[in-house]
Amino acid sequence: MTKVNKSIIFFDGVCNLCNSSVQFILKRDTNKKFMFASLQSDVAKKLLLHKNVKNNLDSIILLDDSVIYQKSTAIFMIGNKLGFPYNLGSVFFIIPKFARDFIYDWIAKNRYIWFGKKDSCMLPAKEYLERFLE
Repeated sequence: MTKVNKSIIFFDGVCNLCNSSVQFILKRDTNKKFMFASLQSDVAKKLLLHKNVKNNLDSIILLDDSVIYQKSTAIFMIGNKLGFPYNLGSVFFIIPKFARDFIYDWIAKNRYIWFGKKDSCMLPAKEYLERFLE
C-alpha cells in the first residue's frame, strides 16, 4: 500500500459534475494539497476497503490525515483546505448533517440526468498527471 502524505479526493470518474469539480479544485489547489482517485479505480477500492469504507459512487470521499469525510462534509472540508474564499462555505456547518446530506443525495441522484456522464473515467491533463493515483 502506497503511503501518501496528502489528502485524497475520491470521485466518480464518469460523472461530468464530479469531473468538473475535480478540474475546479486542481486549478485552485496551488499548494498541491490534494491527490485524486476515481472511485472506479483499483487504488480507491483498496484504500477504502483498508479504511472499512463502503465504495459508494454516489458520494465524494475525502481521506484527510486518516480521517474519512463523505458527502457534504467532504465538500466543506475540501473548501477549508483550499482556503479563502472557498472556506466560507463552512458557515453551512450550522445546518444539521442530515439536512445537508439530504440535499447532497438529491443532487447525487440526479447528477447524470442534469450533467451527463462519460463512457469511461476521465484522463487527467499532462500537467496534473502526478496528482492522480492509479
